[in-house]
Amino acid sequence: MKNPFASAMKAARLMQKGRPLSAALAMHGALSPSPKPAKRKPAAKRTPKPTPPARPLPGSFIDGLFESKHGTIRYKLYTPTGSARRRMPIVVMLHGCSQSAGDFATGTGMNQLADERGVIMLYPEQSRSANMARCWNWHRPGDQLRGKGEPALIAGLTRHAIALARADPTRVYIAGISAGGVAAAIIGQAYPELFVAVGIHSALTRGDVSTVSGALAAMRGRATSEAPTGRTPRPRPTIVFHGDADTVVHPSNADGFLSLLERSPHGPLVSRSEEGMSEGGRAFTRTEHRDGKGDVMLENWTIHGSSHAWSGGARAGSYTDPAGPDASREMLRFFLARRRKPVRKAAS
Repeated sequence: MKNPFASAMKAARLMQKGRPLSAALAMHGALSPSPKPAKRKPAAKRTPKPTPPARPLPGSFIDGLFESKHGTIRYKLYTPTGSARRRMPIVVMLHGCSQSAGDFATGTGMNQLADERGVIMLYPEQSRSANMARCWNWHRPGDQLRGKGEPALIAGLTRHAIALARADPTRVYIAGISAGGVAAAIIGQAYPELFVAVGIHSALTRGDVSTVSGALAAMRGRATSEAPTGRTPRPRPTIVFHGDADTVVHPSNADGFLSLLERSPHGPLVSRSEEGMSEGGRAFTRTEHRDGKGDVMLENWTIHGSSHAWSGGARAGSYTDPAGPDASREMLRFFLARRRKPVRKAAS
């Protein structure tokens, strides 16, 4: 309410001046309640942006758990020594049956090479609940396609690791041995926008089987009615290692990667082979298959006298052949020579 004393004095002065109407209006205003101030709406609370997780420290080898609608998976992530500001390439490594992520890292020696070359290493680990033998389920149709099963789970984990480690998204690669090698072939082809190149050791081509019996037949080198014969999409650039004394996955399976390439749109292929000897005394044959532009689409290494084992691996790991040429070093050499070309925006 307005000050009544001041309003009364104003009304009296108006009466003295012979202005009774104005005096009455002044008194009415004094006795009228003042309008209540409008209530201010409380300011909307701003939701703070979530703080991104800290980038793993250089030289750290951490354990993690990734969850998605496609499943849950444990992993190990190695960040090489050196500057934490660099956006480094990342390699996804899929172990074989009965192996673990840590065992595979030890056997391949990839973490030591990662320090040398400046590469982040991601090791997904298959759980016994998904497969009692810790094999990747490459023979199941539900684990052979984009957007489903293990391919979707590994692709999601890879994107998670890229964000966590601040990796270079134009330099992402995937490799594996045995069941992990087949899974790498399937996943690399299912997500060509994510993976630039693929490394295969002692394995089969992607998606050639869909049953356990078909998988066993293919591993023994027997042709099955499930093997594709028509045109296929152009495969990712691939490097393959296989021992010609392998009794688990028949060495003839290495030829499947060339067959896959020949059935894809690539133009004329030019092949060149060379013989060599590793420091450990293993003879090998290395063959390059180039497309019409001169790009190596497939590099195939046959390790003579080697069995179902990672060539050049460390004795401390399982399924390794220390006498063979260094498959880990050669894979990194093949991978790091390739990166995804940036997509050019169309002129408006």
